[in-house]
Amino acid sequence: MERNLKELISQMTLEEKAGMCSGLDFWHLKGVERLGIPSVMVSDGPHGLRKQDDKADHLGINDSIKAVCFPPAVLSACSYDRKLLEKLGEVVGDEAQAKNLSVVLGPAVNIKRSPLCGRNFEYYSEDPYLAGEAAASFINGVQSRHVGTSIKHFAANNQEFNRMSASSEVDERTLREIYLPAFETAVKKSQPYTVMCSYNKINETYASENPWLLTEVLRDEWGFKGYVMSDWGAVNDRVEGLKAGLDLEMPSSNGINDAEIVKAVQEGTLDEAVLDQAVERILKIVFEYLDNKKEQPLTLEQDHEFAQHAAEESIVLLKNEENILPLKEKEQVAFIGGFVKNPRYQGGGSSHVNPFKVTSAWDALSSKENITYAEGFSSEKDFYDEKLVAEAVETAKQAEKVIIFAGLPESFESEGYDREHMQLPECQNRLIAEIAKVQPNTIVVLHNGAAVEMPWVQNIKGVVEAYLGGQAVGQALVNILYGIVNPSGKLAETLPIKLEDNPSYLNFGDGEKVEYNEGVFVGYRYYDKKKMKVAFPFGHGLSYTTFEYSNLKTDKDTMKEGDTIQVSVDVTNTGDCFGKEVVQLYISDLTGVARRPEKELKGFEKVALNPGETRTVTFTLDKRSLAWYSIELHDWYAASGEYQILIAASSRDVRLKKTIQWESAQRLPLHIHLNSTLGELLKDERTRELGKELKGKLDAFFGAVDGTADQIDDAVSDDMGDAMAMSMPIRNVLSFGLADKEELQAKLDELNNK
Repeated sequence: MERNLKELISQMTLEEKAGMCSGLDFWHLKGVERLGIPSVMVSDGPHGLRKQDDKADHLGINDSIKAVCFPPAVLSACSYDRKLLEKLGEVVGDEAQAKNLSVVLGPAVNIKRSPLCGRNFEYYSEDPYLAGEAAASFINGVQSRHVGTSIKHFAANNQEFNRMSASSEVDERTLREIYLPAFETAVKKSQPYTVMCSYNKINETYASENPWLLTEVLRDEWGFKGYVMSDWGAVNDRVEGLKAGLDLEMPSSNGINDAEIVKAVQEGTLDEAVLDQAVERILKIVFEYLDNKKEQPLTLEQDHEFAQHAAEESIVLLKNEENILPLKEKEQVAFIGGFVKNPRYQGGGSSHVNPFKVTSAWDALSSKENITYAEGFSSEKDFYDEKLVAEAVETAKQAEKVIIFAGLPESFESEGYDREHMQLPECQNRLIAEIAKVQPNTIVVLHNGAAVEMPWVQNIKGVVEAYLGGQAVGQALVNILYGIVNPSGKLAETLPIKLEDNPSYLNFGDGEKVEYNEGVFVGYRYYDKKKMKVAFPFGHGLSYTTFEYSNLKTDKDTMKEGDTIQVSVDVTNTGDCFGKEVVQLYISDLTGVARRPEKELKGFEKVALNPGETRTVTFTLDKRSLAWYSIELHDWYAASGEYQILIAASSRDVRLKKTIQWESAQRLPLHIHLNSTLGELLKDERTRELGKELKGKLDAFFGAVDGTADQIDDAVSDDMGDAMAMSMPIRNVLSFGLADKEELQAKLDELNNK
């Protein structure tokens, strides 16, 4: 239905317009009944509905409606499957339509800067490309049902400690390359109906009143068309926020901030046109939902089955020595750990779903023979119970294989606080070690929302990373353990050996200012650059079959501004069962112009193959695939030169390489001066001739001083002389009387102004 929103807004009073810019209560937007504008409802969350009608709260303390808990982002990102994530969005969108919800508050795309962040289970990845692609797919799915999404938390919100007041101190290059691209990709590919700004400050300015963030970048550069809402309670100064681009404050301020807006308009400190624009943005999204609203049933059982499928496509097989998995039906298998019967399948806080049912692994094993169970430890606390341990060890001795379900109790990680360490409960580590002593065929299954240390990993044969798998995780795990489903998930984050290895270790969790001193070297970008040992690398995941990569091709070898390159590679299933492989494409910059990561993910595709089958996987690369963000240009820049395409099974398992040439039409501005080095002159084609001229003068000078060239040759090798010359400031040419200062400065000025 076509509506003239400007005409509608012109009929509203100033107070009504101000009121539209804040919530009616905790979950509803205000309406204007006399003008036919109804109130609509929003709800968490990114992996299932948390609709609360009464006793509303933000941190998930009170009950919500019975719904389906799908795998949180920590697991679903491991699917590396755009179609699966889009389908997940469609199912969530259908449920939202069935429960009269206009906007689903998700997805959450903040980068996993540290394993300690309490909300890591809600976030996709340490990698901005993967996070952006996952978010765009999910958003497309939800919004295909005319239900909005609210991508969050914009931006640089990477810890829970003092999250409402801490300032994330991040340079612009790091923001542009790491912390903003997931939002950018989602906006450009999927146009989320809303964006949720974060609580924190960014370089001392609150995100909720940051015009650079909310207007210049989000709207003017990226073309965002929806409305910006605050995280719950994130508003610092309502009028300044409105000016900066914050349209909707949530939840209700009980009229306090509405009155501030009215007062500012009346006193002339706020242009009413700014208010009108915010109201128009909000109404546009409200009516997009209302005009496409439809009655439909809530298909809980059907959606539960999809939740199981999503988990099966995402669970990661980390280790499988001697092909200890899959289990065979007739094997005597002991299942140990409190999580076998009481799985941890979601995180705490605002995304906490009230599931209509939960399938544990024990439920799924009910039809199996030759299985035994021992609790070993509680799933809810860290307590080493000697009696439970003795029973578990004895049970393990009697079995052919042992599966230990370990993980983090819910109290260990949640919205609102960060973890203090990266360890499993000590009782679990001790029991795993005890069982590994008596049972060589031990496998550990992990239920955790973020990376954990694995001090026992060398002493066991198998590790399955289930993360938080949603309400159907038990059946999904049993299907994978018994080979009914072949695992195909890949890690969306690096699992370091210990917390201290993390690049943010010395700069995480500060209260007032959080210095992002690691810059762009986050996650695998850091570990791979340092060639540091990790427990399991980014992108890693095993299968019950094997895959071979071959025939890497590009449609051209040289790329110019405006070009794209088509990359193709053949993948063959060389094993004896059906499987899916995630083919990853990384780019390595060989130009040396800027300090960059060793490689960066720029493409991925999941391919399904029968035994012996070969399929060709294709990728498209453009300039952005090669580029880094130049602060001087205020733009993405790729220097002319060589770039390497890496086709890989993980960031540490590169299978094929091909080098291409990039020819840039851009040039970085010249800033040469008397203290620039000869090396700098010689590196740039614009200054190379001057560099050669000056180096020639210096070479001649040092080769003829006092007729002692032979002595100098003995003391100074050619390599040493060249190295010294390359690092020598231009002013040394003047010091040795080899040039006129005014003439040399004039040459430098001429080059700088070209």
